Amino acid sequence: MANKERVIEILDRNQNQIEGLINKKIDIWLDHVLFSGLWWMGLALTIFPWIIWFVFRKKESTDRLLYIAFYVMTISVLLDIVGDQIGLWHYRYHVIPVLPTYFPWDVTLMPLAVIVLLQIKPHVNPWVKAIFFALLASYVGEPVFNWLGIYVPKNWRYTYSVPIQIAIYMSAHYLSKRNNFAPLSDKTKKEI
Repeated sequence: MANKERVIEILDRNQNQIEGLINKKIDIWLDHVLFSGLWWMGLALTIFPWIIWFVFRKKESTDRLLYIAFYVMTISVLLDIVGDQIGLWHYRYHVIPVLPTYFPWDVTLMPLAVIVLLQIKPHVNPWVKAIFFALLASYVGEPVFNWLGIYVPKNWRYTYSVPIQIAIYMSAHYLSKRNNFAPLSDKTKKEI
């Protein structure tokens, strides 16, 4: 039992240190990032692409496309958190300071790029689109955000992202073709 108490003490001390660093990060963000040009750019990249997509989307496929977008968001956020936490990369100029990911990339740019590619020329070979998406994200998107000083690859090369981006696109394509969606309620029965 003494060993468990020791482990709890170590874990709690570590958590307190993390909380202290997060508080310091928030202070830095408030003093130097919030309302800076790169913060406004991140906010715009988070909101405006969704508005544009909403206007020009394939309206009869909205639910399916949002399903795919949320899938891509989830995968992107999880991978970004892991990469950041184990020191492969990190981000500066966060839109939201307590998230270790770059919100516009994971919540807007990645999912929208995938669902737009799924909508455009749906009969084109998905592998061609996946490779195009991976090369665009890895060799254009990442370098641009690196050049802006937002994305800092530490132990990561752009090339490492290519197979991951291909896998994300191909799994999203696979999910977009699923048709096993039944209504949650039986319309023949009276709702309670």
